[in-house]
Amino acid sequence: MKALLLIDIQNDFIPGGALAVPEGDQIIPLVNQLQQQFDLIVATQDWHPAHHKSFASNHENKQPFDVTELHGMEQVLWPDHCIQGTTGAAFAPQLDMHKVEAIFRKGMNPEIDSYSGFYDNGRLKSTSLTDYLRGKQVQEVYLAGLAADYCVYFSAKDALHEGFKVCFIEDATRPISAEGFEQAKADILSKGGSIIQSSLLL
Repeated sequence: MKALLLIDIQNDFIPGGALAVPEGDQIIPLVNQLQQQFDLIVATQDWHPAHHKSFASNHENKQPFDVTELHGMEQVLWPDHCIQGTTGAAFAPQLDMHKVEAIFRKGMNPEIDSYSGFYDNGRLKSTSLTDYLRGKQVQEVYLAGLAADYCVYFSAKDALHEGFKVCFIEDATRPISAEGFEQAKADILSKGGSIIQSSLLL
């Protein structure tokens, strides 16, 4: 069984949003098309409390994109984004959600950031996504969404760590940093994942 994971296709990550990924909205028609090729589709949703420690606004004398330390880990400080219950945290209205079987929320612990759909950044707490996929007899995970070099990358890395076969659909994601994305792709390939184009599936 193969599953399509839609990572954080939310208003705050598309142009006009608080933490917009360049051209992030351009993947949506393709993602909608890709959904027709899968029996199981799961989405992740960034879902932060307003006082989240990854927000620059919650640190004195810090600006968005400054780097600090949280729990002994390097932490990029972000603009406030995907705050629980806000329009910014909602899924992009153009995204077809009819086939999405389950939504896994992340980033709810104010003390630690959570890029991956599987675990927070310190691997302190699981979202139970692994158990859900195993319960559905999933062996292969395909990833699309935002941003390629952060949440999609960390989700792909954790999926590999959990023993799934992983395919990163390159043209169905967009990165914040092109350079960061090149490093992310190299890392995924080195860990046994695949980088594919959507044409392989459509």
